[in-house]
Amino acid sequence: MAQKKSHEVDAFLGGSDKSSVIVLVYGPDKGLVSERAARFARSTGLALDDPFAVIRLEADAIDSDPARLSDEARTISMFGGERLIWVRNAAGQKGLADAVKLLVAEPPTDTRILIEAGDLKKGAALRTIVEGGSFAMALPCYSDDSRGVDAVIDDVLSREKLQITLEARQMLRDNLGGDRLATRGELEKLCLYAHGQERITADDVREAVGDVSALSYDEIIDAILTGDIARFGTAFDRVVKSGSAPFLILNAAMRQFQQIQLLRHAIEQERKPIAAAVASAKPPIFFSRRKLVENALGRWTGESLARVMERLQKTILESRQNAALAIPIIRQTLLAFTVEAARAGRNR
Repeated sequence: MAQKKSHEVDAFLGGSDKSSVIVLVYGPDKGLVSERAARFARSTGLALDDPFAVIRLEADAIDSDPARLSDEARTISMFGGERLIWVRNAAGQKGLADAVKLLVAEPPTDTRILIEAGDLKKGAALRTIVEGGSFAMALPCYSDDSRGVDAVIDDVLSREKLQITLEARQMLRDNLGGDRLATRGELEKLCLYAHGQERITADDVREAVGDVSALSYDEIIDAILTGDIARFGTAFDRVVKSGSAPFLILNAAMRQFQQIQLLRHAIEQERKPIAAAVASAKPPIFFSRRKLVENALGRWTGESLARVMERLQKTILESRQNAALAIPIIRQTLLAFTVEAARAGRNR
């Protein structure tokens, strides 16, 4: 099938494949869709500000007049050479899908077609048509995971010749990733704030990334660790309403519980006091959170943490297999952890 997996898209865009005449870039992360579509457009080598070489169309305009796409695709350039037709805001338009179907069956010469679309589910007409084409390619764009956020952080900071501390990077991982354009915007704002410095610190992130820090997953994870059920519900709902991808909450939970598990091992196997284990943690725990982590270690045993890690792995799989139910699946799992921590706190 003519499609790439999400993690393969950047490699495809960075390659020299010219065989894909029709390229569909789609997904729920509008910022990432826009960024990758622009990257593909630049890879054609055409002057994107030349109206004779690059024709920009709205999907709704094609939907109301499907023949227009075919006419444009088969029109010979006035000055010769290749052309790009860039279609934006595609969704479930039937007329657009029908027009693309004709071009997939008989691809044009000297013209490439780029389509920017929203979140097209499996089985959507436009996506199915492109995925089935010999000279077409479908490129999915999903919200960045921690690895993707790291890549964007490195890209923006390297341009500004800035370094970043480990704690500051972790804070950015936890707070960014819902939308690629928003992520870049926040990073550029952070770089401007840190102008004149050599290194970005956690304090810089707290001061400069204010709009995103309100959506931090820390509040959710802290509520889980300490058994604060009311706080968990409020924080979880706020993050979900922000539009952030729910799997990012799981990622944050996984990272925090892994750290708690390592600290618990040090306490049980190396016989370290809780305070000493927290103080010597690598990477270091920010001073203002040490008491909270110490409190959590008093509630979670090695056995309970092993169960948590196993259930988190199962929840990751279940939420991916049932994307439409991902939010309630993740909520149920994390709420169960919160209740368990609350009970453990009462029994101390």
